[in-house]
Amino acid sequence: MHIAQVPPVQAMTVPEVMAALKLSRSKVYDLLRSGQLRSFTVGRSRRIPADEITRFMSQNMQEAA
Repeated sequence: MHIAQVPPVQAMTVPEVMAALKLSRSKVYDLLRSGQLRSFTVGRSRRIPADEITRFMSQNMQEAA
């Protein structure tokens, strides 16, 4: 019998993104609405892929340079 392992967290909640980026709730939702951060919904819950946070940060670092 094979027991499946749970993969590491790959989707973040809005509060987790707020903490990771040190931004307010309204700013995170502004980024989502503008398309700067991509997300998906499951039922009524919004999730942001963890690699999307990495992409967003890299893109903003390049623009700042």
